[in-house]
Amino acid sequence: MKEFLRYDELADALSRLGFPQEPAEYHGALCGALCVREPAEIDPLRLLEGAKGVAGGEGAAQALDRLRGESAEAFSGTEMAFEPLLPDDEEELARRVRALSAWCEGFLFGLASGKPLSMKSVSPELKEIVRDFTEFTRAGVDDDDDGEIEENAYAELVEYIRVGAQLVYLELHERAPSRVH
Repeated sequence: MKEFLRYDELADALSRLGFPQEPAEYHGALCGALCVREPAEIDPLRLLEGAKGVAGGEGAAQALDRLRGESAEAFSGTEMAFEPLLPDDEEELARRVRALSAWCEGFLFGLASGKPLSMKSVSPELKEIVRDFTEFTRAGVDDDDDGEIEENAYAELVEYIRVGAQLVYLELHERAPSRVH
């Protein structure tokens, strides 16, 4: 099985480029952009707001190129291998929930980065996914809740996001005019 870029590797690459935001937000923006644009049209460095390009930037830029390719391949492959890039399960739940929220925010940003998407012309399922992702940007953890219940709810949200993003990609690429190679 192919080894995909890990969350901490993305965090390191973004840090070396001077990108101050959550790595999950970057991956979400990249994935949203992949839903509405071809991979070659996406400059991984232009997704970054406020990147300063500090030392080690070339290797970091290569990591972002790698992530773009891996994400595009995961979306378009038949294995349904797409996964939102989020912190490991060993991280505290509150941090993972903040990252999940940032991933959804980034995805919506990336989705809006292509040609204007008319919500009137998409399926009811896609509309619902966009509404749900918008709600997920406000996700949080209540300290009074049962930890096991919260963990299960988080796992269900991650799975919903994984499948939802894949469905958005498939629908929008199905609607794209076929390209002659």
